[in-house]
Amino acid sequence: MKKIFLLLTLTLPIAFYFTLPFHWLPDNIKKQHYKLFGLPAYQSLESSRKTKDFDIEDKCPVDRKHWRQATKLDGVDIEASKTCLVDNPALIAAAVKGTNNVDPMVLMESRLTPDAIVKGRDLDGDGDPDEIHITLEVMELNGSSPDYNEEIASYDIAPGIRPGMWVFAPKSFGMSTENFESLKANPLLRAPSPSIRVEQGDKVTITLENSHYMPHTIHLHGVDHPFVDENGEGNDGVPQTSEVPLMPGMSRSYEFQPRQTGTMFYHCHVQPQVHIMMGLQGMLIVEENRPNNWLETINVGAGHVRHRSVASKENYDSEYDLHYESIDKELNNRIKESNDVRKTTKSMHRDYDITDAKNDYFLLNGKSFPYTAQESIIVTKPNQKIKLRILNGSDEGIALHTHGHKFTETHADGVLIPKAAQVTRDVGWIAPAQRADYLVQTVNDGLHSYGEGIWLMHDHVEKTVTNDGIAPGGSGTAIVYEKYLSEGGFPLAMGVDWNRFFIADYYKKNIPVWQSYDENNFFADTVKEPTYALRFALMIFIWTLWVFSLTQVIRR
Repeated sequence: MKKIFLLLTLTLPIAFYFTLPFHWLPDNIKKQHYKLFGLPAYQSLESSRKTKDFDIEDKCPVDRKHWRQATKLDGVDIEASKTCLVDNPALIAAAVKGTNNVDPMVLMESRLTPDAIVKGRDLDGDGDPDEIHITLEVMELNGSSPDYNEEIASYDIAPGIRPGMWVFAPKSFGMSTENFESLKANPLLRAPSPSIRVEQGDKVTITLENSHYMPHTIHLHGVDHPFVDENGEGNDGVPQTSEVPLMPGMSRSYEFQPRQTGTMFYHCHVQPQVHIMMGLQGMLIVEENRPNNWLETINVGAGHVRHRSVASKENYDSEYDLHYESIDKELNNRIKESNDVRKTTKSMHRDYDITDAKNDYFLLNGKSFPYTAQESIIVTKPNQKIKLRILNGSDEGIALHTHGHKFTETHADGVLIPKAAQVTRDVGWIAPAQRADYLVQTVNDGLHSYGEGIWLMHDHVEKTVTNDGIAPGGSGTAIVYEKYLSEGGFPLAMGVDWNRFFIADYYKKNIPVWQSYDENNFFADTVKEPTYALRFALMIFIWTLWVFSLTQVIRR
């Protein structure tokens, strides 16, 4: 018996060698193999996998409520918005008139609470309110629940992609989800945190009601504000120098009366390497003081400003808030790991190391392509002036490039650039936390515009045009002329079929990138032949038998 095991011990390695996939062998062994046994016979390529049908999302839902058209609601003029998905007009009207002044039925439709945006006295007698009180809450998106296996309140940044996020949100009533039967977040709970608009000289109070399970503050970045408020309490939002962070269930107010106009920034300053990157950041715009200047005080989701300031109407034909963010799923998805706040806090603030971070998702106004095409495209027509207010809320710089146009940077960090120093270009660098105001002109002169079309606008740091490495994705959008826009508001692209971009499996890396126009399956996925499975099974069997035989030889 010992001789049999000894024979197996000596011969099985040879059998194992011949079952190994040949490409596993080192080159020097391959050469010796060829000398002894000759070149191998031709082996046919693996078969191509047949494509299958996938569920395709609706690229451009029908506007059944007629929200896209220009309207007047409770005395508030609301401009038309031609994109697929637009803001609720009731929300815009409440943001303009104030939740304490708007018609109760409009307020109900907006889902805001009566104290969400309170507008008080006209202090300078110019026909608009100058006392503004905004109440914000802290909300979680795509978190975990012991009652469900899915994320709650769910919020997709792209098909099938739901990273955990935190946002400041205007105070609202009702459920955090759409309804009792849905886990989807209600429309007010979304990224980015809302753009806030106030007027130069307004007496502004922002109250933060900490509805979250961790401490937070608000820092008014670039905004003219006192270090302490009227009561001598810290007003800068920085735990190390200004105040103790606001604990769960508590509230506090920040006060300011801005003297300078411009595009500014607000964000949490508690453990900023985590809290800012989780989404606790938003634009804060100070508009020029003008008579009868009723502002859209909050712009949920940023994007198209449908009730513009007097100064904007004087100088531009349209205005857009563009808020860029990035997400490291290694950080953001930690909120899904546990419902124990102690474990989540340790995981996010001690176990996570931002110096090892790698961004996976890149957002514009809380979405990644293709969803940016539904709500964040710049819609225009010839001979227009467009104002773009841009905030880089990412932790990496962005190289913003416009196809078909050259823009002029008019303001940097809210400060007017002297006319002689303004530069017209097609790539603008915006560092983290910086703000830039761009003037885009659609006059077809070969400089400002090359003519009508669908002209991409994207960050030229190439990884940002992907969703976790799969392109197209990321923060890309487009300047789309009305001539190239469908009746429903979707770009009439002339290239490849966009349907596959609205399939979750595409971004799960289950669909070849060129499948939609690769009729002959030149670039299809391959199918492993059954012989490979048999070979691996045989390898495992031979290896196991050899180990057993060697053990028996040693024992005997």
